[in-house]
Amino acid sequence: MVAGGIFIYFWLFADLPSIDRLQAGLALPSTRIYDRNGQLLYEILPSEGGRNTALPLSDIPKHCIQAVIATEDANFYNHPGVDITGIVRAFWIDLRGGEIVAGGSTITQQVARNLLFDPEQRAERSLRRKLRESILALRLQNAYSKDDVLALYLNQSYFGNLAYGIEGAARAYFGKSARELSLSECSLLAGLVQAPAVYDPLTNLQAAKDRRDAVLELMVKNNYLTSEDAAVAKQDTLQFAASPFPIKAPHFVMAVWKQLQRDYPEALYNGGLEVTTTVDLNWQNSAEAIARQQLYSLNNPVFEGKVPANAHNAALVAIDPYNGQVLTMLGSPDYFDESIDGAVNAAVALRQPGSALKPFTYAAAFDPTKSNPWTAATMLLDVKTPFITRKLESYTPANFGLVEHGPVSAREALASSFNIPAVVTLDHIGLQTLVELLKRAGVETLAQNTNIDLAITLGGGEVRLLDLTQAYSIFPNGGYRVQPTFILKVVDHNSKVLYQWHPPPLTTRVIDPRVAYIITNILSDNGARIPAFGPNSALNIGRPAAAKTGTTTDFRDNWIVGYTPNLVVGVWVGNADNEAMVNVTGVSGAAPIWNAFIRDVLVGQPEVPFKEPPGIVHQTVCATSGLLPTPECPLTKDEVFVDGTVPTKSDNLYQAFVIDKQTGYLADDSTPQDRRQSQVYLVLPQEARDWALRNGIRPPPHNAPIQITDNKTGLRLLAPDPYTIFQLSPLIPADTQRLRLTVAAPSGTQSVTYRMDNQVIGQVDASPWVVWWQLALGDHELVATATMSDGTLQTSSPVKFSVTNYVPPA
Repeated sequence: MVAGGIFIYFWLFADLPSIDRLQAGLALPSTRIYDRNGQLLYEILPSEGGRNTALPLSDIPKHCIQAVIATEDANFYNHPGVDITGIVRAFWIDLRGGEIVAGGSTITQQVARNLLFDPEQRAERSLRRKLRESILALRLQNAYSKDDVLALYLNQSYFGNLAYGIEGAARAYFGKSARELSLSECSLLAGLVQAPAVYDPLTNLQAAKDRRDAVLELMVKNNYLTSEDAAVAKQDTLQFAASPFPIKAPHFVMAVWKQLQRDYPEALYNGGLEVTTTVDLNWQNSAEAIARQQLYSLNNPVFEGKVPANAHNAALVAIDPYNGQVLTMLGSPDYFDESIDGAVNAAVALRQPGSALKPFTYAAAFDPTKSNPWTAATMLLDVKTPFITRKLESYTPANFGLVEHGPVSAREALASSFNIPAVVTLDHIGLQTLVELLKRAGVETLAQNTNIDLAITLGGGEVRLLDLTQAYSIFPNGGYRVQPTFILKVVDHNSKVLYQWHPPPLTTRVIDPRVAYIITNILSDNGARIPAFGPNSALNIGRPAAAKTGTTTDFRDNWIVGYTPNLVVGVWVGNADNEAMVNVTGVSGAAPIWNAFIRDVLVGQPEVPFKEPPGIVHQTVCATSGLLPTPECPLTKDEVFVDGTVPTKSDNLYQAFVIDKQTGYLADDSTPQDRRQSQVYLVLPQEARDWALRNGIRPPPHNAPIQITDNKTGLRLLAPDPYTIFQLSPLIPADTQRLRLTVAAPSGTQSVTYRMDNQVIGQVDASPWVVWWQLALGDHELVATATMSDGTLQTSSPVKFSVTNYVPPA
């Protein structure tokens, strides 16, 4: 027994810290965060330096106290300072040889652990530490009142975002004193203590709200609230604001702080860390000034007739595409401006990217490992094209300004950001192909979204600016994924290097380097984007650079992501509350920030061209078709190809026919020589037939032996669009409410018969094969049958649509 007593004494009591050291434990360490050039961004001072303001328990709202007790230690006022159940559980785990990871620590035990143990002891997970912690808790219980212990806990706990104590947390998150906190705000803060980074409302608002609701339910369970009071608190609107405190690049510092909290949870608070980061403070300051100036210009137009843009927020991320170092992260133009929710980091917020995803769509289509890959010269039809979504709904995309451009090359379609060809391209490669490519490049949020459809390539999903800027790095760096990096070096107060960043090798190949170069070649081609942006847009920075803009519906989001050979910069402009701007596009809102920032930070640096990789072939092609030129092709251009994808067929769009000048019909053997004239016609696929007629492109004579240029084969219905719902209006005569039916017919078609719901409704024997049908209520199925010159029949796939009565809005 004596030996056992001696063993227990030395095992548990011999070097147990005295509770007289409690006050010494209150002083927080000083951790300094620097930019890459040694400029101080933020310093965490000891509590007496003013960073942490302690409040007497009487000044802390009752519902804050109750929220913490209900969450952390519901039996706080009834136990002797320790949780016997927790100790027994720890003892049982220790006997089984496991690591003590379970909770069970009372508020008193947490105070003892955090203020009396050194970092190594706090990090220890064992039965011995649990027992020693309990002994100290019992001593604290004897030396201090319950209220004193609770006050220590509330004033010393870490709440995230550099806030220590309930007063610091109230100031950091809500811009007010803890004395003014509401029930909803108290319950949110109480939920932060266990995992401040996980429940951070400034970057993960939904998780913070869910945690707040859980705290409110615990308060109901412990009879601090009624269910009605909790329900009202859950509906409260949380207004976040930050009071100014000495910090530079605040959104970036917050991101670094989270990483330090994850990697050095103990040393961060007590180790006096010296942290060197990747950010360049001069670049950061430049981004902030430029963003503020652009927002001011948008909202205070100098030209007569222009209205304020209602654009109040912006974000910018700059990354080194070869190593992932984040050189600039601007989350808003003013962290402390409550009116724009400046504390919310828009660089990591989920927003719709508009057309900024299109380069990845075309990159997937250009993949040379696929059969029949597309090229930058591939002809696409920028004409009205219906699609069927995964929900069996009709989807017909439209270009900005509702303008159609007819046949365009993939180069022009991407550079000028035409919407219809982008959806045609996505339909060709498949939705999952694009999602997987983006995931490999670093944009993983779309893979988690089960509601995305073909509109994704136009911005119909949500991404983070940081992720998208990272993903664009695959284009200048030859197709490799990089990981965003925030920290270069971490040193403790003893000058021991805890972490030293080293450039990681580029090993994760996302796309072929030749495809990456071709996308870059397109996005840097000022001539190819003239149809959409003109010759002197903000996408030109006076040195080699590639860029892609994005604009979402109702002008809620503006984007641009662009790059030089050694720098990728992404910019977002919008409003944190998702309020629509007024007629602000990516090129007028975000692009000027991108332009001014790159020009400013690269001043004095030499211009570097984009390097062409091996395996690129240059070839002259017919500009319209993208095929090898013929004498009939009026315009050619030089194009770049991945070796092995150069076209081998000659142009077949421009076809020459001998015409009778007098009749305008095809000349025959009886046509006199003086009336015979060779004439070249542009013969487009039949999907572009209506567009060609609207734009004055004459078709060949109806009896001309044209060469069909369609990529698709067989008879197919062009109108109506599948799964469309038409409405009958009572205000218009019924016999005038008709539907135009037409088909794309293969060569040799003699006549086309239309059947609606298995009933013949019309027959036509000449192009453009149009029949008009009077609308009738109900669900319908249309099928067309073509009679060929050899007597055979071809039948189209059915098209389903519906006709309903018009219902005026309420």
